[in-house]
Parts: sequence; C-alpha cells; structure tokens
Amino acid sequence: LGAARRRPRRQRKGRPGGKEKKVTETSLDDVTDDALVLAFDEGTLPPGEFHHRHHVRTVWLLFERHPSLEVLARFSAGLRRLAAAGGKPGLYHETITWAYVLLVNERRAEAGAESWTAFAARNPDLLAWKPSVLETRYHGEETLWSDRARATFLLPDRPTA
Repeated sequence: LGAARRRPRRQRKGRPGGKEKKVTETSLDDVTDDALVLAFDEGTLPPGEFHHRHHVRTVWLLFERHPSLEVLARFSAGLRRLAAAGGKPGLYHETITWAYVLLVNERRAEAGAESWTAFAARNPDLLAWKPSVLETRYHGEETLWSDRARATFLLPDRPTA
C-alpha cells in the first residue's frame, strides 16, 4: 500500500440544512455520497440492497476521506458488522474484501482525481460480480472459494499475462 496519502475530500451537496436523509427502502444508487457512507458506518443499510456495485462505490468514497490502511480496516469491519446484523456472519470473505479495496486503491492512483462516475465508467470490470475480476484475472476458483480465502487474505494464484 505504500505511504498512506490523504486526498482532499470532495464535498457533495447534501440536503439543505446540512442534515443527511437516512437511507431507507430506496435504491442506494440514488443516495448522496455522505448518506451512503453514513449508512454503511452505522450499519443501517436496507437489507438486501447493498449490492456489489455499492460495495465498490463505498470503498471509493472511503478513499476520498481516509488513508489506505484506514479504508481497509473500516471497510472490513463494516462488512463484518453488516453480515452479523443480517444474521449471516459467515458471509464475510476476507480475500474478496481486501482484494477489491486494494484494486480500487490501485485504479484510483492510475487516474488521479476523478469523479465516482468517471471511475465507474473506466473500471467496469470492478463493478461486475459474476464472473468477478478476481475469478477471471487473479484467483483460481478453487482458491477463491476456499475456507482459507474466506478467513484470511490470499495473494493471487493465477499467472499474469
């Protein structure tokens, strides 16, 4: 990860008066950046609505606000909380979580400052879930879906081209 860099936080206008609306049964595609991060931090995301693209967007937003190691720790802890709150603590997968955090960090550094929309358009492979970029480019299926990969971060085992 190298030295932790703090990028200047981009402000996104929220609701008048500075208070963010609570995220409820609405599409997470329609909430502000601040509302999404707040709902993630507080564990108040609507059940079944926090899809893969929202995971990637949340990681991207955390990098707007925090250095690399803090993003890794916050996002991992937040996913564990959400899985436990949903009654599925075994859903958390450390290799997938860390790999996506590290890939988002790497791809952000390649382009410099850009909006979420530009980042998403430039990195459609990070937003695809089935098959995921981890399966097609970095990890063999047997490795990625192993109990060991779920419990601890494993480095890629596919040869690079």
